[in-house]
Parts: sequence; C-alpha cells; structure tokens
Amino acid sequence: MRSLYHLPIDPGSRKIRILLAEKALDVQLKAEKVWERREAFLKLNPAGEVPVLLEEDGTSIAGASVIVEYLEEAYPTPSMLGEGPLYRAETRRLAQWFDIKMAREVTGPLVEEKMMKRFLGLGQPDSAAIRAAHANMGYHLDYIAWLCDRRRWLGGDDFSLADIAAAAQVSVLDYLGDVPWESHGEAKDWYARVKSRPSLRPILADHISGSPPPKHYADLDF
Repeated sequence: MRSLYHLPIDPGSRKIRILLAEKALDVQLKAEKVWERREAFLKLNPAGEVPVLLEEDGTSIAGASVIVEYLEEAYPTPSMLGEGPLYRAETRRLAQWFDIKMAREVTGPLVEEKMMKRFLGLGQPDSAAIRAAHANMGYHLDYIAWLCDRRRWLGGDDFSLADIAAAAQVSVLDYLGDVPWESHGEAKDWYARVKSRPSLRPILADHISGSPPPKHYADLDF
C-alpha cells in the first residue's frame, strides 16, 4: 500500500489526504516529526519536509503541489482540476492563493506561535504575530464568501482542488479554535458543505496529543 508521510497540523499534508480520499486511493498515514530529521526520511525527501507520498513500488514524490500534479496525471478520474483549460487555470490560481498567500498570512504564523513553539520549547508566542494573523484571516474568509456568492463552489460549479486547498487551511485554523465563524456566515456555510464530504472525515477525526480541538471541530452542524 502507498504511504503518506505527513504532519496532522500541516495544511499541505491535509490537502493531499483529502485529494487521495476524493480519488478513492487507499493510503497508510505515517506521522513524521520533521524536526528530528531522520536519515531514512531525508533519503525520501532531502528537503526534510512533508508531505511525501511513497508509492507501492518505492517511488517517492515530495511536496504538496508536486504530489497534486502527479495524482492528477496518474489517477485522472475524478479530476479535481476541472474540465477545460480556463477552469483548470482558475482552480490552480485559487489553490495557489490558499496554499501560499493564506498560509503565509494566517495559518503558518498561528500554527508556529500557538502550537509549534510550545511543542518544541521555542519560547512564548508572539502576540503581535497572532494579532496580525487574526486580522488577515477576515480578509481570506471574506474572499471565500465572495467566491461562494458567485459560484456553487470556489472554483466554479464543481468541488475542486480550490475547495480542497482552502479546506486544508481552514480546517487547521478551526482545529486551533481561531475562526470567528459568527462573523463569517457565508464562509461557514461553505465549510459546512465541505465538512459533510466523506473525504473530510479522517481530517475531522484528527486529535493531536496535548492539543485537542474545540468541541465543534468534528460537528457537521457546528
């Protein structure tokens, strides 16, 4: 069976987990503490980063965006990029927005300050960084709402990689208990639809030792 080296709180890892589930591809999850820099893992990915997909023949594919393209080419049905070049371009654009922009402005700083510093003994959280990430979050939730006001799903009529990339970021933030859902009803409605998909069930079952999620995290009705 193929394996996925991942971290439960890593959005890129979550994106690949959701994508594999949408394509009905079985995978064995292997949590990798990347900060330990295991020699065996570094042989799979010299960058020492997750996610890394290990196929049954021993081939390793490293990096979330690379794994996405590999899975779309190797297992094209169902396509999570959409039909037609313009639809696929828009899907990729939005996936990049959430993978890079939202991760840089919101998810990354909050995970670093609220979880990783504590786990790794790196000192106290930076309250200024947390405030800035919270301020940026509203902008991204508003963008999700704006897209949903014009489309059935974020990229268009069909659930796609755009929704998966956004859900990977939002699910991490929701695990941390940082999403102000009461102020972002349209984004909440979109996420409720995403949470109802079978591909999200393993994500909603995540439970990180020493840092449990809020009670609503796995509740499909919030």
